[in-house]
Amino acid sequence: MRKTVCILCALLFMGTMMSYAQQDTIKPEGYKFTDVKRLPATSVKDQYRAGTCWSWATTSFLESEMMRMGKDSVNLSAMYFVKHAYSDKAEKYVRLHGVLNFAVGGASSDVTNMAKKYGIVPLEVFQGLNYGEPSHVFGEIDAVLKAYVQAVVENNNKRLSTAWKRGFDAILDTYLGPEPEKFEYQGKEYTPQTFAKEVVGLNMDDYVNLTSFTHHPFYTEFAIEVEDNWSWDKSYNLPLEELMQVMDYAIDNGYTFVWGADVSEKGFATKDAGVAVIPATDTKEMSGAEIAKWEKLPKGQQMMDAFKQGPAPEKTITQEMRQEEFDRYQTTDDHGMHIIGKAKDQNGTPYFIVKNSWNKYNKFGGYFYASYPYMALKTMDIMVHKNAIPKAIRKKLGMN
Repeated sequence: MRKTVCILCALLFMGTMMSYAQQDTIKPEGYKFTDVKRLPATSVKDQYRAGTCWSWATTSFLESEMMRMGKDSVNLSAMYFVKHAYSDKAEKYVRLHGVLNFAVGGASSDVTNMAKKYGIVPLEVFQGLNYGEPSHVFGEIDAVLKAYVQAVVENNNKRLSTAWKRGFDAILDTYLGPEPEKFEYQGKEYTPQTFAKEVVGLNMDDYVNLTSFTHHPFYTEFAIEVEDNWSWDKSYNLPLEELMQVMDYAIDNGYTFVWGADVSEKGFATKDAGVAVIPATDTKEMSGAEIAKWEKLPKGQQMMDAFKQGPAPEKTITQEMRQEEFDRYQTTDDHGMHIIGKAKDQNGTPYFIVKNSWNKYNKFGGYFYASYPYMALKTMDIMVHKNAIPKAIRKKLGMN
């Protein structure tokens, strides 16, 4: 009897060891995605070492808007908007005696504002590379421009010269290139204004910003209190559930949108895993099988399991969680991106497809997939065409 038990124990032990060995040789499945809806977009661009994501994302959005309206695909110049935003920002900075954030960062509204004021040009006409670099490197440019406006504000003359703005714009011309007053495109001559009207053909007043925070009343507008909102543009404030409804409705009805978000989370694993997720490390949010799988992992690997092993449980996001993260500086205004579709993983869980501006830096060619919990918790704001908002929500906002 003892001999039989010993043999059974030995066989069980061997089977267990073989199972562990087999597990060690099996590669993690990772995330696998199937497109549900992918809307037209131009090629992925590279902002490189310049904090100009807001312009690249919104420019990409306008390019998709042109295609949505049946127009030809055109690559527009993001740096044209950057140049004019920098110039306008300098004027406001000086008017406020330096009491304003002055940096290259901005918001999606900066692009639509600059387009209305100064027009639009194609990328081939204005690339913003006039300083001996093959790609955008703004360290020197940012430092020079900031030092210039600081010197203007802090001068000892007790009044401003009449030359300071011309000097500032001359620096921009030197680094980024002179203003293209007239240019030829596909055999026809345009100005930035006529190109915006005749080729691009978008009404910049059709685009609105939406957000969701409780420190302002819902269904009203307010300027989000972040440093890069230097122009103090306002966003419509919606309950979180309705903001998520807008995102779904937009993609389902053929509209892409600009996404401003916090990307400093550990769950923003877009390079290696191609995902942005909010992993649930609290076992109260897991099923029994999920808890068992989670507890077998070393603590250091529990967070990474969401990326290496494949889809893992995520937190359930509430309006209160979202507000607390913003109030405590846990959600910050980090990065602008372009949402161009929806997909699902191998478990059928939905995600938004995100077009980034970091070149083809990952296995998805510069795109990644953001989960609904990530979007709910870490979205700062979005820009959409007003018709991408459901009629019932538009009515609550007082939109036509």
